Amino acid sequence: MAASTSRAALLVLADGRFPAGGHAHSGGAEAAVKAGRITSAASLEAFCRGRLHTAGLVAGALAAAAALGCDPRELDAAADARTPSPALRSAARRLGRQLTRAARASWPSAGLDALAGEFPKGAHQPVVLGVAARAAGLGAEDAAYCAVYESVSGAASAVVRLLSLDPFDASGVLARLAPEMDGVVEGAVSAARRVGVEGVAALPAASGPLLEVGAQWHAGWGVRLFAS
Repeated sequence: MAASTSRAALLVLADGRFPAGGHAHSGGAEAAVKAGRITSAASLEAFCRGRLHTAGLVAGALAAAAALGCDPRELDAAADARTPSPALRSAARRLGRQLTRAARASWPSAGLDALAGEFPKGAHQPVVLGVAARAAGLGAEDAAYCAVYESVSGAASAVVRLLSLDPFDASGVLARLAPEMDGVVEGAVSAARRVGVEGVAALPAASGPLLEVGAQWHAGWGVRLFAS
């Protein structure tokens, strides 16, 4: 049973200053900028919309399922199966390891301790996020919102640095995408609730091939601003 706590814990978990390591990752934006696919606020919005309905949907469903108490080992295997790129799998586990450390310091729990023991090199970040949300007393929808928002906010923040994009324009992109985030969260939570009956096959498996290809390309760069 998760501890009862304030919904304000969601703000802590989703805060970009929470020491979970996300600031070092661009969500594929750095590769997209170099490839010329992101050049402005308009193309950033298109990129984020694509991430939202693919990586964001999958991450939201995984996080929601973990928050509901589904087996993290099964969810982690499902995350692996939905992440073809070795570079992205590695990045997801690094982020998961860092988030585990931060979450255990913030919301000590048996669930997080067990996760750290089971995955010493880190479970996939959305799975950890869901377990952390559960430890903080948050629900499946909270976990999904956090994962879905992170799927686009990290890229938007990175492009501000990569292109010297006006931060107001980047914030505008996120604001315009907010109604779509609501819809993605609804779909993610609905899928997560079916896992108990249908198994992890109920989780979405939407993919963004350019994100996968770009991640492998980016991993080979000698000099880069972001880890992924």
